[in-house]
Amino acid sequence: MLPARRRISLLLAFLLACFAQVSAVRAESSPIRLKIVGGLADVSQYVRYEEPFWRSRIAELTGGRVQAEIAPFDRSGIRGQEMLQLMRLGVVPFGTALLAIVATEEPEFNAVDLPALAPDMASLRQTVTAFRPHIEQVLRERYQIELLGIYTYPAQVVFCTRPFAGLADLAGRRIRSSSVGQSEMLQALGATPVVIPFAEVVQAIRGGVVECAITGTLSGNAIGLHEITTHVHAMALAWGISIFGANATAWAGVPTELQEVIRNGITDLEQQIWAAADRETGEGLACNAGLPTCTAGRRGSMTVVPVSEGDNERRRRLLTEVVLPRWVNRCGPDCVDAWNDYLAPTLGIRARPE
Repeated sequence: MLPARRRISLLLAFLLACFAQVSAVRAESSPIRLKIVGGLADVSQYVRYEEPFWRSRIAELTGGRVQAEIAPFDRSGIRGQEMLQLMRLGVVPFGTALLAIVATEEPEFNAVDLPALAPDMASLRQTVTAFRPHIEQVLRERYQIELLGIYTYPAQVVFCTRPFAGLADLAGRRIRSSSVGQSEMLQALGATPVVIPFAEVVQAIRGGVVECAITGTLSGNAIGLHEITTHVHAMALAWGISIFGANATAWAGVPTELQEVIRNGITDLEQQIWAAADRETGEGLACNAGLPTCTAGRRGSMTVVPVSEGDNERRRRLLTEVVLPRWVNRCGPDCVDAWNDYLAPTLGIRARPE
């Protein structure tokens, strides 16, 4: 028979093993809770796609093993320009960054959404697909961020409070811009750019700070631009590309099998958002004009200004003579190499060092 001290030691070892097993089971059964910073509040991408995905769909996909909370970045007290740094530090473990905004700190990312670059969805898809491997590499190496998705908003177009017939008529007007590249393009058109956050666009127009604004066809409708402006141009001047990613440490803390489920879910979400952006570009114009085909917004009575041949020619000149050279000047030789390696073969336009 074992001595009493030996029996007590074995009993304690057994109880500790049981406790460890129970703790492990509890740990496995406890859901992983993710905190997500999403895109812009109130617009279709967030309300119809991002928010439902993280609030309910992700739990369904993972059998309840992952639960998430999400808040739009423009209501989270976060400056968009700081998003990549906050994600790198882990302050924001899972976040969305608008490339036009973070391009003030990392101009290389603006390559896929330079103003006047992609006049339609097909060309935008080609551009993003070609440059995506480079975005993924830069995020991982410079910011320790794992790229999980790339989203786009509907086409960014010009809304104005008084009539115009084309891009040439924008000269002399004060126009809301959301990025350095847009501002440079507007200056080349003879307009005065004013950088204003999306959430303040309506107030700026009502207050006379600007008389025109560049924003999405449907997102502009969602915030009521169809009620305070009269004319909207049909040309896509930009799109509003955003990346969704995870801090590398936070991502590594998610079990491998759940990483795969999350990735697949975000891939589906990305496809839905792109399809919606394509569809809603047309729907936004239809709603602003008050057409019967309007189903996703509120009907206005705006005049849609058609795209002329002169507008198309002006757009390409703006890209090659102003937007691309100035981006190269801001961005430097590494950006010239990145453009020529990834985008020149697709676009047929080479970047040249200044």
